[in-house]
Amino acid sequence: MGSYSYDTIFRVLKLEAPVSVEASSSERYEETYPLASIVRYNFAARGDMPAVKFTWYDGGLKPQRPEELEENRLMKVQEEEEDEGLLFVGDRGKILCGFNGAHPRLIPQAKMDAYKQPPQTLQRSPGNEREWLDACKGGKVKPGGNFEFSGMVTETLLLGNVAVRARQKLNWDRRNLKVLNSEAAQKFVAPERRKAWEL
Repeated sequence: MGSYSYDTIFRVLKLEAPVSVEASSSERYEETYPLASIVRYNFAARGDMPAVKFTWYDGGLKPQRPEELEENRLMKVQEEEEDEGLLFVGDRGKILCGFNGAHPRLIPQAKMDAYKQPPQTLQRSPGNEREWLDACKGGKVKPGGNFEFSGMVTETLLLGNVAVRARQKLNWDRRNLKVLNSEAAQKFVAPERRKAWEL
């Protein structure tokens, strides 16, 4: 599910791969992912945009309930949603939305009620299926779900998995696809090939 949630965050904040990642988790077997984990990513500044800290919770773990959220309100945007979502924490407020960025709402509700929507300036997608069909027909507009963008999102997700297994903070060199501070973790990124399977 991370790719759906991370997609929105990467688009909105213009992120690339993180510079570091660390994780904690419930007990796990060597062959499996844990029942629950918390993964913390640190992203560098981008142009005039500041550095970003981003935390992923899973397995029933959740961030601390925001003080701005009314006591009688659930920590989700719509009743029919599952027990998951995104919480953007900024210098001037907080936004709660669905797991894929749907239905963003400022909290508390009074702040949302006072908010004036800006004019729509970004081109809207005609939908995944239409973008895919247009790309198959040789369309000139690059689909939103292109390999370059989705590759960065997937790289970030997988680094979280490596951090869970490594059990230490990892410093990442995106250009060279290298963990800078752990040879053991780097083996997950570029595992040795078995004899007769080398490239």
